[in-house]
Amino acid sequence: MNCRFCATPLSQVFLDLGAAPPSNSFLSAEDLNGPEVYYPLKLYTCPDCRLVQVDEYKRSTEIFSSGYVYFSSYSSTWLAHAKAYVEETLPRLGLGPQSLVMEIASNDGYLLQYVKESGVPALGIEPSGSTAKVAREKGIETIEDFFGVRLATELGGQGRQADLIIGNNVLAHVPDLNDFVEGLKLALGPGGLINMEFPHLYRLVESAQFDTVYHEHFSYLSLTTVRGIFAAHGLVVFDVEELSTHGGSLRIHACHLARYQADPLAAETERLHALLALETAAGMLTDDYYAGFQVRAERIKAELLGFLAEQKLAGRTVAAYGAAAKGNTLLNFCGVKPDQVAFVCDASPHKQGLFLPGSRIPVLPPSAIAEKRPDFVLILPWNIKDEIMGQLDCIRAWGGRFVVPIPSPEVL
Repeated sequence: MNCRFCATPLSQVFLDLGAAPPSNSFLSAEDLNGPEVYYPLKLYTCPDCRLVQVDEYKRSTEIFSSGYVYFSSYSSTWLAHAKAYVEETLPRLGLGPQSLVMEIASNDGYLLQYVKESGVPALGIEPSGSTAKVAREKGIETIEDFFGVRLATELGGQGRQADLIIGNNVLAHVPDLNDFVEGLKLALGPGGLINMEFPHLYRLVESAQFDTVYHEHFSYLSLTTVRGIFAAHGLVVFDVEELSTHGGSLRIHACHLARYQADPLAAETERLHALLALETAAGMLTDDYYAGFQVRAERIKAELLGFLAEQKLAGRTVAAYGAAAKGNTLLNFCGVKPDQVAFVCDASPHKQGLFLPGSRIPVLPPSAIAEKRPDFVLILPWNIKDEIMGQLDCIRAWGGRFVVPIPSPEVL
């Protein structure tokens, strides 16, 4: 395997989670009678550009298909994050009816609905037919396609270059980073801005967030590496924000090199330099930084399995909440089955009635928590634990308690 950015041969293993089915490949009742396909889930670190990455064992065209079940709008926390971003960003950039906001991987229109409400023209690019359909039903123009040089060139031929390009949690999902970033350059107007959000590799390592590793996350990104990738395509990352989303994310601000050279508003910021310095001081440019992570993941596995065994022996019931991809990585790495976690609840009707890939734990509506009264609720999307604990506060009435697995299993 070679690095998907700089083509350097890879041999340094960062994390090996064994083999698992793709985290969003949910099963129907009929599927339970058949086999599942498992793919290796092993991460490598590039010794040159420091990109951490998994090989493309399952093609992105298969993962982001018409049957894709992740819909962004079912998280109130994420909707609030999107709305706040739009309300702050559009006025600051002076965008109006003559502007164009383009979002790559626009999902079900969770963000562009707020752009549309503001009166600014919005265009979504979304490869998954299931989510693109919902976005169109909201009145959002959505192109059902993968983004890259080909599509950006087609849009440019139509005179459609964006004043603002948004990409939330898409950069890590791209198998061909060079084609994607070159496409960003082609799709961006001369004075335009790119905002990309992605989980910060530094936070993944510091908080042992190994469950954020799954097959549709092809890359795991530091600011240093992303800045180098963008620079290789004539784009300059001149500012960065640290966000609390997804356990710790970055939002980069990037523009064309020509604008960076001519526009004082695109000057590099102190917070950019501070974060680059933090990554260097932490050792992210060295091999040693990536050693030992495997042991930390295995310790969490042992602790969680110990907790589940203790509850089973005591006759107590454990359920889970949030049929999230990160939860599937955790459950499959730990080998958890329905005799240890009886069921998982999720607010998305697109997941209810299905079964988690690998573990085959049934997915039920949230009402099942009050009906079945489990002793513990394991919060799989721990990054929104406050939202979930607020929604399920009813468990306190029968003495139920919450459990979060990362950075180590903890009963709340």
